[in-house]
Amino acid sequence: MITNETRVVIDQAKAIYERYREALESEHRDQFVAIEPVSGDRFVADSFNAAVRAARSAHPSRLSHTIRIGHDAVFHIGLMEQ
Repeated sequence: MITNETRVVIDQAKAIYERYREALESEHRDQFVAIEPVSGDRFVADSFNAAVRAARSAHPSRLSHTIRIGHDAVFHIGLMEQ
């Protein structure tokens, strides 16, 4: 279950993403961005873990939300048919 605090962080981070969507998607598609909504800082990296580590390093006591740039979901889980 998502706490109210977490929901607020997610909503704020998504709003920040929307402000920068065009630039992020044209320059960093398929990468990951961790957004810390209090500062508005964005941490772009090639992997989910690297983006989260960068955000936690810069703001160790704050929550961030990570988005896969240009996608509806961070991860895809399922089988691929060949």
